[in-house]
Amino acid sequence: MRIDLHTHSSVSDGTDAPEALVAEAARAGVDVIALCDHDTFDGLAVAVAAGQRLGVSVLHGIEISAQHHGVSVHLLGYGCRIDDPALADELARIRQGRSGRVPAMLERLSRAGMPVPREVLDRYVGDSPSIGRPHLADAMIELGYVSDRREAFDRYLADGGPIFVGRYATPLGRGLDLVREAGGVAVIAHPWGRVSRDELPASLLGRLAASGRLDGVEVDHQDHDPSTRAELRALASGLGLLTTGSSDYHGAGKKDHDLACNTTAPEVLAEIGARVAARGGLLVGEPPASV
Repeated sequence: MRIDLHTHSSVSDGTDAPEALVAEAARAGVDVIALCDHDTFDGLAVAVAAGQRLGVSVLHGIEISAQHHGVSVHLLGYGCRIDDPALADELARIRQGRSGRVPAMLERLSRAGMPVPREVLDRYVGDSPSIGRPHLADAMIELGYVSDRREAFDRYLADGGPIFVGRYATPLGRGLDLVREAGGVAVIAHPWGRVSRDELPASLLGRLAASGRLDGVEVDHQDHDPSTRAELRALASGLGLLTTGSSDYHGAGKKDHDLACNTTAPEVLAEIGARVAARGGLLVGEPPASV
């Protein structure tokens, strides 16, 4: 069984519509995917329905924009009750922070000689309620300012870059609590990747594991080299944390992140399902019609 627990659709910053993402998973022979769009559940209903037609199990996931000591942390939640009021309110606050900084970033681009008309940006945002820097990067690519998303981030959009504008992100501890209170399982995505390793040392992961707030860490990810994966896997084993693997698929938005380039073991998925069931969450099934 091939299980990919971290994928994105065009409802956040992926380039494939939810149904196209599921169709691609079916073509690639992937049995299970988790849709983890940034700070929104809006793509789940379409993705789950497509999965039922195409024989792909689509799990309820989300990637919450969190932070620790001002450094971005990507928090995956599996099986959360997506109509949980506290979680819904926090996600709305995060999304407002995303959209609220866009005018300032457009102004900085204009001052740097790279004007991006709002109508160009809006083509890439589409119907997504979760505006992200990758949408701005895609507009910059169209206008010939950069060659790809990586160049856009490395030169301009990354934290601390000349175009970057800060925004609200959930404190990590609060994000962990919100996932748990909504019946979900909390896993930190690519914790020792390019940005967050210094702020997520072994000592902190140990405290979060001991408190019962953190369920697992994403070990097998393209931002982790083999030695990092081995080190993090050994740490997780000692702490009793689950270890997942995934592609972090964004369609054409990320190179070398093909579906199921990294996978999660079936026994880990079974344990995630058991914890979600015990906490009253929902890992598989149609989202509420009102969401």
